[in-house]
Amino acid sequence: MPPHTPDTPTPEGSSPQAPQAPQAPQAEASVPGAPEEAPAPGTPERETPAPGATAAEVPGARAAGTRVPEPREAGAPALETAAPGNPASGPPVAGDPGPGPREGKAPVIEASVPAPPVAEDPAPGPREGEAPVAGTPVAPVPGGPAGGGASVRTPSRLHLVLSAGALAVALTTGALATGAARQATPAPASLPVTSPRLLSGDDLAASIRGLQAHLRAQPRDAEAWSTLALAYVEQARTEGDPSRYPQADKALDRALELRPHHDPALAGRAALAAARHDFRGALKYADEALSRNPYNERALCSRIDALVELGRYEEASKAADLADSRRPGVPVFTRYAYVRELRGDTATAREVLTRALGTAATRGDVAYVATALGQLAWNQGQYRTALRHYARALAADDTYLPALEGRARTQAALGDRAAAITGMERVVARAPLPQPLVELGELYEERGGKGDTARARDQYALVHAWVSLARANGVDADLDTALAAADHGERGAALKAARAEWKRRHTVHTADALAWALHVNGRDEEALPYARRATATGYRSASFRYHRGMIERAAGRPDRARASLTAALGLNPGFAPLGARAARAALASLGGTE
Repeated sequence: MPPHTPDTPTPEGSSPQAPQAPQAPQAEASVPGAPEEAPAPGTPERETPAPGATAAEVPGARAAGTRVPEPREAGAPALETAAPGNPASGPPVAGDPGPGPREGKAPVIEASVPAPPVAEDPAPGPREGEAPVAGTPVAPVPGGPAGGGASVRTPSRLHLVLSAGALAVALTTGALATGAARQATPAPASLPVTSPRLLSGDDLAASIRGLQAHLRAQPRDAEAWSTLALAYVEQARTEGDPSRYPQADKALDRALELRPHHDPALAGRAALAAARHDFRGALKYADEALSRNPYNERALCSRIDALVELGRYEEASKAADLADSRRPGVPVFTRYAYVRELRGDTATAREVLTRALGTAATRGDVAYVATALGQLAWNQGQYRTALRHYARALAADDTYLPALEGRARTQAALGDRAAAITGMERVVARAPLPQPLVELGELYEERGGKGDTARARDQYALVHAWVSLARANGVDADLDTALAAADHGERGAALKAARAEWKRRHTVHTADALAWALHVNGRDEEALPYARRATATGYRSASFRYHRGMIERAAGRPDRARASLTAALGLNPGFAPLGARAARAALASLGGTE
């Protein structure tokens, strides 16, 4: 999360200090998600400003003597070059030339992106009326697919119930017992609200305990309530545990009760809405926060994310320009790069990320930006370059989940299946989220060894269990459902979810998901316009091209299908374990070659 913006708008956007240990207790307060007994030691330290958090701190490349085009000229934000002798910067890792986008899952960034480490939280179960915390047994929620069409393996209802329990166990024994869970793949296309640093230290759970202790003694500290809420949002993502979101809700309610129109709390509302995939709500709260403080970094970033996820790309580009002019820094730079990438300008995206890496002043930011560069290279089929970027990220933080996930994905593309499976197993053990679960399942299917079919089925069942848990905690998970169910679940459920998501937002990702869901239901003529729309912005995704090619082939357009499938495999020949194999087979049947 970014440093807190003060109540009074200021161009510098200086950050207030994190709450210190109380000196004189006031009234006892009930803190959502807090343990009943005294928390473990761990009073938060002072916050440090994010790199590039102010115009004065980041003078930009022009002040440093390096020519970077103005955003209005070429779309690149004002960035400074790495200062000589800055050990955190080092020489930028150059990417291979050539266009090509990241696979946006969001973000994924889905969505693969940053967060601080999470230490084990010894808090007991929730108080009466509160949402469960990670590790609390979760009752399964109806809603996972049950049934399926021909050739589609579908978990039984009993299997889903057992998987929901397994997911709860995985969230505790995997994400928490390791003591270092971090940001997993984000929601579809959006990036996380900020760079990985939250509060002052590397231990998110300890910071939360410190905030809880502070708020018991100082229950009228609205700033601390806002910070605690954002910490819960971050923890929900790092642990893959949506049950943290109701706790964040309660903390924000308290902050706004104490200080109505408090811009950090409103920005927290925007972050929470985005985490729940309520992007209209996120935009509303971001705008409200910015009306109170135009320099609130978190609100500026959430506004970009919301516009991207609503498919309003032109507005998102302008929002990125505005954010760059007000709060240049790693959180804004990475969003700027992603907006450019969505428009097909991967050269600018790579340049911005490379320069942002040069400004990174913490291990978390180095891991964050290097991973984004790795993902950009991977999407272009530049696997050796991607591995170098992931290696740099892991040198900064060897437990950083997005880098571990990206490295495993790249190893799979290079044919090192054993290393890929080992790496992805490590990821899902700590953060059982839809994208890595599906990828691990497909790696098992591709390997085809004894017991691999059952192992793959277990991963897909966990996706359904996660979706049920997410929905129970206010998360719109239709895009996750559509993508997973189209290939590994119930086809009718995939189409229903994709249609519901399309009604809410018209993005390249929802267009692709709806096209593919229509295809697996045999409605290829209806699917074609959506498949074309998914590739219309210039965002060149191998997965999108593959989907379009398969739809064109099924709709009786062999020439176009050959072109689309050739483009997919030419862009990223290892884009998916099963998809790449199917693309090659389909291309061969059409008389084409890679």
